[in-house]
Amino acid sequence: MITLYLYSTLGCHLCEHALEVINPLIDGTGFILREIDISDSDELVERYGIRIPVVRRGDNSQELGWPFDTSQLLQFLS
Repeated sequence: MITLYLYSTLGCHLCEHALEVINPLIDGTGFILREIDISDSDELVERYGIRIPVVRRGDNSQELGWPFDTSQLLQFLS
């Protein structure tokens, strides 16, 4: 199983849109989604604060920043 990390924060409407794209694609694919609230870490706020939502693969650390659509996410996951 490969973990996907979604860097986001509460009240982020773009993050909610990203979840709408991500969730249908990870069911049954061998990926696990872990949401990380960047507001819990000054380092994460500095790194992702103006870029969220960002998806990072746990196996190779590649990142996909918003905006992305289903096609772009599928390519990122393959």
